Amino acid sequence: MPRNEPTERTDEWGEGRSPKRRKAVRYAVPVAVAGVAAATIGLVPAFAGSGSPDLPKISAQDLIAKIASSDVQQLSGTVRVTTDLGLPSLPGMGGAAGSFGGGRGGEQGGKSDDGASAAPQNKLMELASGAHTLRVAADGPDKQRVSIVDKAAEYSLVHNGKEVWAYDSGSNTAVHSTGAGRHGDRHHAPKDLPGDLKNATPQDLAKQALKAAGDTTSVTVDGTAKVAGRDAYQLLIKPKQAASTVGSIRVAVDAANGTPLKFTLTPKSGGPAAVDVGYTNVDFAKPDAGLFSFTPPKGAKVVDGDKQRAKAEREHGKRGKDFGARKGAEDFKKGLGGLNVVGKGWTSIATIKGTGSGLPSGKGQGPGGDAGKFLDSLGDKVSGSFGSGRVFSTRLVNALITDNGTVYVGAVDKQALIDAADAAK
Repeated sequence: MPRNEPTERTDEWGEGRSPKRRKAVRYAVPVAVAGVAAATIGLVPAFAGSGSPDLPKISAQDLIAKIASSDVQQLSGTVRVTTDLGLPSLPGMGGAAGSFGGGRGGEQGGKSDDGASAAPQNKLMELASGAHTLRVAADGPDKQRVSIVDKAAEYSLVHNGKEVWAYDSGSNTAVHSTGAGRHGDRHHAPKDLPGDLKNATPQDLAKQALKAAGDTTSVTVDGTAKVAGRDAYQLLIKPKQAASTVGSIRVAVDAANGTPLKFTLTPKSGGPAAVDVGYTNVDFAKPDAGLFSFTPPKGAKVVDGDKQRAKAEREHGKRGKDFGARKGAEDFKKGLGGLNVVGKGWTSIATIKGTGSGLPSGKGQGPGGDAGKFLDSLGDKVSGSFGSGRVFSTRLVNALITDNGTVYVGAVDKQALIDAADAAK
């Protein structure tokens, strides 16, 4: 049973304070990990009634139904996100200097900032490791806010009706977008900005993990817990497929309203959780309306997100919010020779066919030899009927890159990748 998180209380978010007094932020839970969690699920009859607190018995089926029927529209609270995928610490992936425009935009003698430092999608990699604190609030489908808090600066994403503001205090840059001009809809904010917000809370991760039913997973109710001061049941999700690197997913579900309060993904290899997302405090009362109002601080660089998007669409030669993403994905797929997924459930493996030029060899002198030696120090050399290649591993996701450049990647063990490469030969 995961240890309970301490309860924290925050009365306000200090919106009117200067950037120097605001705390830093990071945003979004790694999408790749959320995808791993969204494996198919088969129900196993089980009941919870033991542990602390003492709650009425409930079956796994009924608890999942409780989650699915939960319709909490209003809440505010603090979420603690801890990610330990075993990724190397790379420049620009963490810390305020690499994350908040340290070499860009508003911090360099008045140079222009195109808003990249405040774009939600550019915050994604920053949450690939370490611990981060998010303050969240929601009041129905048209009002949400996420502020990710650290020591150096603050990043906030605020959605209020048709208005969306993204603000990065590290570069003192704000991006403003509206729903106007998008297919005639003037009443809803652009979906491309607040979409990243949907992966920020335990309930959204849990719903992704419970999207479908199948025979690759067992689901039981494993005791009870106190999370953020609230009584909760613990739903335990385990892969039945031995090759999966996922050990278990544990979801603490609010006993009163069915809201997932904590999401913990533990690798089969053991050790600390790879992903741990949970409320440290939560309040289901209507949040203060002021949380959804935003005014850029004095001196902030304000970027018009609508104009940026329109310019990008013109450059692609076609209007429409999804055209650029579709075209980019198609070009990426075409350039890589095609993306395919083999297997099912927890042992699904994404494959990208190579073009014949793989990783550099560790033999010989010069840059190629040096690069190969470096790669040899990171990846394990493997071979099979497919030929040879290297396996690069994290605590959760492994990737095989063959000598001809074909890539096999998934939350599976090394042998599963080799077997997939052999089968494709």
